[in-house]
Amino acid sequence: MNSSIFKQKSSYWRVFALCFFTAVLLFLPHCIIDAAAGGGYFHYAGDFNDQQINFYQYANAFLKHGGSFSWATDLGSGFVNAYSFYLLGSPFFWLSMLLPARLMPWAMVPLLCLKMAVAGGGGYLWARRWVRDDTWSMLAGCLYAFSGFSIYNIFFNHFLDVVALFPYMLAALDDAAIDGKKGCFPFWVALNLVDNYFFFAGQAVFLIIYFFCMVAGRRYKIGPRKFALLAWETVLGCACGCVLLLPAGLSLLQNPRTIDPFTGYGYLFYGKSQQYGAIFYSAFLMPDAPYFKDMFQEGILKHTSLTAYLPLVGAAGGLAFCRARGRHPFTYILKVCVVCAFVPVLNSAFYALNASYYARWYYMPILVLCGATCYLLSRPALAERKLPRAFRLTSFITLTAAVFAFVPNKDEDGNFKLGLLDEPARFWAVFGVTVLGIVIFALLWHFCRQKRQWGSIMTAAVLGFSLVYGTLHLSLTKYAQWDVDSDLIAETYGSTQEISAALPEDTFYRLDAYGAHNNLGLWFDRSCLQFFNSTVAPSIMEFYPEVGVKRDVNSKPDAENYGLRGLLSVRYTLVAKDKEDEWTEKALPGWQRSGETAAYAIYENENWVPMGFTYDYYVTADQLDRVSETERAQILCRALLLNEDQVSAFDTLLQPLPDEELTNRSEDAYAADCAARRAGAVAEFTATDTGFTAHTNYDTDELVFFGVPYDDGFTATVNGAPAGVEKVDDGLMAVYAPAGENEIEFTYHTPGLKLAAGINAAALVLYGVYLAILRKKSREDKQNHAEPC
Repeated sequence: MNSSIFKQKSSYWRVFALCFFTAVLLFLPHCIIDAAAGGGYFHYAGDFNDQQINFYQYANAFLKHGGSFSWATDLGSGFVNAYSFYLLGSPFFWLSMLLPARLMPWAMVPLLCLKMAVAGGGGYLWARRWVRDDTWSMLAGCLYAFSGFSIYNIFFNHFLDVVALFPYMLAALDDAAIDGKKGCFPFWVALNLVDNYFFFAGQAVFLIIYFFCMVAGRRYKIGPRKFALLAWETVLGCACGCVLLLPAGLSLLQNPRTIDPFTGYGYLFYGKSQQYGAIFYSAFLMPDAPYFKDMFQEGILKHTSLTAYLPLVGAAGGLAFCRARGRHPFTYILKVCVVCAFVPVLNSAFYALNASYYARWYYMPILVLCGATCYLLSRPALAERKLPRAFRLTSFITLTAAVFAFVPNKDEDGNFKLGLLDEPARFWAVFGVTVLGIVIFALLWHFCRQKRQWGSIMTAAVLGFSLVYGTLHLSLTKYAQWDVDSDLIAETYGSTQEISAALPEDTFYRLDAYGAHNNLGLWFDRSCLQFFNSTVAPSIMEFYPEVGVKRDVNSKPDAENYGLRGLLSVRYTLVAKDKEDEWTEKALPGWQRSGETAAYAIYENENWVPMGFTYDYYVTADQLDRVSETERAQILCRALLLNEDQVSAFDTLLQPLPDEELTNRSEDAYAADCAARRAGAVAEFTATDTGFTAHTNYDTDELVFFGVPYDDGFTATVNGAPAGVEKVDDGLMAVYAPAGENEIEFTYHTPGLKLAAGINAAALVLYGVYLAILRKKSREDKQNHAEPC
């Protein structure tokens, strides 16, 4: 620890520029390839293409237009809760709001470059306290910015927001705990919390580990007064950043994906032994594409961010540091994190003890690993003694990965094959570039470590090698899906005007898609059954499994579940041109080709039912349980699912569905049910940015059904008077309407947002007062010191 380093001129902007332009060089060739292929903007693979690009464009347009309820998000969801995990609190997203929504696809790469630059600068600011020389602190920032974790998570994009901002919070904690600096820590706590509440939960756990390891290593000397001050600033920062936390928390408590506890041995052991091997090698080999599994096929490995790789230097510096400085806080931190990685319940502590496996907290110990590595390298005598042995060990471990290519094995037919790898060529590319890094580092160590510019040489080498291994990783991830994604822009961004011209705008309806890319609804600003977002309205997660649709991170109802289309007011299906033969072979009832665009054949649903309609019958849960899940939607087109209390309340409006009707599930019966629902449709339905309105004119009292996800944020009025919102069909909504003309209005207010905003505003005022007091005290102290004795 060298507090005197802060008296030196900061190299922050040098690190920022180095990381930014290195990132530019990393992405530029791929941008050129996309442009040359007629694709326009850079597109990557998987989540980046299906979520990140269109989320940014859609959210940009939605916020500028204003509103609270997003119809284009699955079956409809509150905007704040649907997008606060992805981008709503990100300062990088809000910076992009300066641009028109249509330019957002082109802004993704500049934003990625900016995030890597901010990450590198933050890593430098944190490391310069702990690393002897400013040049080596710069290297620490560069290692962090281009670690395997950062390169891997380009795929997820918004994860890099967290990577970028975290070092500043850690540096502010050091400043407060060691130097007694007040006022900055709450700001960074608030910014990290508002940026991403999910990752902040893991950051809180890591900060506790970091704090106690620093105390144990005697770097933090904390008395009761300083501890109380840190606690105060922590609470203040959380209060200043809670504006999205409370609404998201209320929503997540109802989301079954967040309630997945361990049982029995699951607390202590991973279900597949290969998980341990994957965790072990994650620090020694550069990461493969997020959606591939090479060395290990069993276990939870895809999309988990399982990598702790540092370009060129690998884990050698960290191992040498731990041997050389056994009682240093960094050693304690790294050892604790290794234990956490291998014990399921400790790993999941970074995710509220959820049993789903992720390694998305690794960026935090990676930052410490970068600091430890550069701490060692900045001390030549220490490095001479400890690094060679650690380097030989890491080299040996890395080389042992080649064994997986030569182990005797059998294929699916029982025939002999050599190796355990699915794609040997891909493995050898990853392995070869990793070994290349080892060789380069060995040569630099041998020939350059005595040179005066050793630190600068290493920084240049790390950035250069980051281009090499980063290019390989981007290529493996991007071009492996090149055929799948070659029509991405044509089917999404390029089709918006054609689709708008081809489809009517006179009434509300939903879309479906077949053989197309995810989240078309966001591009066309319409609700679409095929949707990819894991934080939609919780009632969607409740409704879909009851009608035979698996709902985890996305909604993908099978085309054969045709009854669902009538129930949910789906009027058109966009069929990708190359999948039209496959679609027509299914011969689904009620669909007729009504038009086409350059990318799609458009099929219209003859059994379309407008949004908002009535029933003659109700069905109970016991009755519906006798029907297979995949056919329940057909019954729900005939009868409304009510619970016992609702049956008692509305038995005069609806008749019980006869049991014999449960077996009548023919295509003709479905068509007749849809015709009956159309006959009972509301006179007018209008979707708004805050919910919807409907005009009814029935001869008798009715319970009017709307295929909209139930949400506690909805309130309803009928003719201006408050009305109860009924949760029906295991997650959708209905409201009672008396006979005659009625104006029904559903208004959505994000639950908890008003309270959270009030707390946030009060906390910001308090923070401002706190800063003013600190500034006044600082001025007084300077005046006192300036007075002569």
